[in-house]
Amino acid sequence: MANIAVLNTAGEKVSDLELNDSVFSIEPSTSAMHLVVVNYLANQRQGTQSTKTRAEVSGGGKKPWRQKGTGRARQGSTRSPQWYHGGIALGPKPRTYGFSINKKVKRLALKSALSSKVASEEMVVLDSLVLDEIKTKAVVKILAALKAGKKALIVLPEPDDKVLLSARNIPGVKTTFVGSLNVYDILNCDTLIVLKDAVAKIEEVYA
Repeated sequence: MANIAVLNTAGEKVSDLELNDSVFSIEPSTSAMHLVVVNYLANQRQGTQSTKTRAEVSGGGKKPWRQKGTGRARQGSTRSPQWYHGGIALGPKPRTYGFSINKKVKRLALKSALSSKVASEEMVVLDSLVLDEIKTKAVVKILAALKAGKKALIVLPEPDDKVLLSARNIPGVKTTFVGSLNVYDILNCDTLIVLKDAVAKIEEVYA
């Protein structure tokens, strides 16, 4: 099993932790990660854009001129697409962009993302993160001690409002917990900060 250093909030090593090879040391599947990221981004799209067709534009019920004898092209409505104020032909309509993927692919992608972070030494294990009060400066100080990159993802074992509210105003820093962990957030961060208890929960679910 791979070993990783466990740090405290001051950035000092306190112990070593053995990581489960089936979760943190697999051969990353780039195709699975790509599919899951595309799926995540597609599911974020609202798909609420809409244009009016000739049937939905007001007016145009009367034939503008008679069919023959005027010398002009025949027209049935002033709301046809070629007319000013006419309906839009083939325009966007409300739709869903989301699609579903296999659960096994999702699991493989998450384990691949975690393994790639460990392999590139971009994962930090923190022994604990307890804040007495909601204080942004406290989280900034901890991130500086851990030498976190511009984009950092803090993974908690369970939701903690004090940590969440303290970190939400820091640019590039996102807080989540094991139940909401996703591949996109893992790959999008420069430094993955996982609490020791969260590592145990991840292994329990995905090992």
